[in-house]
Amino acid sequence: MQVADPETDLAATEAVARFGVHLSAGRGLSPHTVRAYLGDVRHVVAFAGRRGVAWDRVDLALLRSWLGSMVAARLSRSTIARRGAAVRCFYAWAYEEGLVADDPAARLVTAQPRPALPTALAVGPATRLVESARETAADGDPVALRDWALVELLYATGVRVSEAAGLDVDDVDLGQRLVRVMGKGGKERVVPFGAPAARALQAWLARGRPQLARSGSGPALLLGVRGGRADPRQLRTAVHQASALAGVDDVAPHALRHTAATHLLQGGSDLRSVQELLGHASLATTQRYTHVTADRLRASYLQAHPRA
Repeated sequence: MQVADPETDLAATEAVARFGVHLSAGRGLSPHTVRAYLGDVRHVVAFAGRRGVAWDRVDLALLRSWLGSMVAARLSRSTIARRGAAVRCFYAWAYEEGLVADDPAARLVTAQPRPALPTALAVGPATRLVESARETAADGDPVALRDWALVELLYATGVRVSEAAGLDVDDVDLGQRLVRVMGKGGKERVVPFGAPAARALQAWLARGRPQLARSGSGPALLLGVRGGRADPRQLRTAVHQASALAGVDDVAPHALRHTAATHLLQGGSDLRSVQELLGHASLATTQRYTHVTADRLRASYLQAHPRA
């Protein structure tokens, strides 16, 4: 067994840093995803080091032992699957860069996490949420107007909260009722929205945003109380507060994304259209929402079919 030395450790640190640049600049992954992947790679490098194996001498047997250690530690399937994916990506990159003689993770298989069924509001509670936000904004409070625009936009378009936070004023076309969204991996898409969201955005732009805007606000669509661009954490808090005021189940922005997708499918939209609207890279991700539609069809079948 080859023993790792300080020089090898320095080489590992440099390789991981270069991998981070590849993920960020080469693949356009978000800072959060890059941090997670680099943490996963450091985890396997440390595991190998404790066994006296240099990072560039890792083999498939050691990687399987690493996975087994996480199973023994009772880590979740999703964590193990993510770490396996990160390490496969790392060693595939290292092999392409000539940093390792072969790719030890090419045949590494991890159990896929059990897909969690998305949480979604029914149409009634979703309507109560946006109507409550509208009523709260009736007195012209700028933060209330922003929050009304926010929940209408999230429900109407299914955009991620990080995408909403990154929107600029010019990204919204009220005339065409379209919003230009920069999604994961720097992929741009254009998403339509309806008249209720247009009204909320118009009210925010005309009566709310000017009250919060400062000289340093820049082009940001959604502002915080100090006039800077509202960050995702602030917007999540706003959605939680809006759901409490509406008296509906506590929801996060991602639940409104799930709600938008579910209601689109229930209303007859096809999977490919919903995939494009949500910015999913894989159709399999969008297919998670079909269970709701299937449940509705099953109930209808059992009620109507003579041989049910």
